[in-house]
Amino acid sequence: MRTVQTNSITIPALGFGTWALKENTAYNMVRAALDIGYRHIDTAQMYGNEEEVGRAIKDSAVDRNDIFLTTKVWPDRFQKEVFQQSVQDSLRKLQTEAVDLLLLHWPNPKVPLAETIDALNEVKQKGWAHAIGVSNFTKDLLAQAVSLSRQPLAINQVEYHPYLDQSIVMAACQKHGMALTAYCPIARGQVFSDPFIQAIAARHNKSPAQITLRWLIQQERVIAIPRSSKPEHAAANFDIFDFNLSKDEMREISGLAHDKGRLVDIAELAPDWD
Repeated sequence: MRTVQTNSITIPALGFGTWALKENTAYNMVRAALDIGYRHIDTAQMYGNEEEVGRAIKDSAVDRNDIFLTTKVWPDRFQKEVFQQSVQDSLRKLQTEAVDLLLLHWPNPKVPLAETIDALNEVKQKGWAHAIGVSNFTKDLLAQAVSLSRQPLAINQVEYHPYLDQSIVMAACQKHGMALTAYCPIARGQVFSDPFIQAIAARHNKSPAQITLRWLIQQERVIAIPRSSKPEHAAANFDIFDFNLSKDEMREISGLAHDKGRLVDIAELAPDWD
């Protein structure tokens, strides 16, 4: 399994995302993902499936210490007095003493960033999270968060796929010794009908999704967390470690980015994107 080193922690470069997976589907797919070989599971308070994720991990034959588990705090819990309680609630649902990574899910301009970063640091100091980070932060917000944090920030999780140029945010992550985790890594299936990616896929006898995931994890300090509701698709997404893309192929895929490539843009939460 390829790993990414960032600020003293090691993270599997390919994770299993659980957004929109509910109840038995969430439980069954996390169990299936662990059986396939995934050792990085990503969830969030907002997904409403922490309980199922935790139960699946507990019921799995894989030791908890071998699993890298991420969850995220929703912005309405960013005030210091509710932040820690929300993390304790997450730990209870996940049936674990600590998560490996705790992220701020979106920026929240209604709560001072200093207050939230302080609460995030306290959670790490209490041992409830082995590493901390952010999600959906721009270059400037990332710089502010880093300057306010007493502990190193490990990750900025953002939307990233061939149609969205994230070079500015990626450069900021590199500057701060952080990694970038890509959500929506196959652009909600758009890559399947892309003729450029199809052509590369044919050369490697792989699917467009496999090509796109390989493109992501071949970049420096980039992690991908594809989500699937079908075990066979999760297994196919995991089958990307037996080939490499050429420099030309990497450049060709990167060249697909365009101004309207962003798919996730929550009006009340989204910052002024880079």
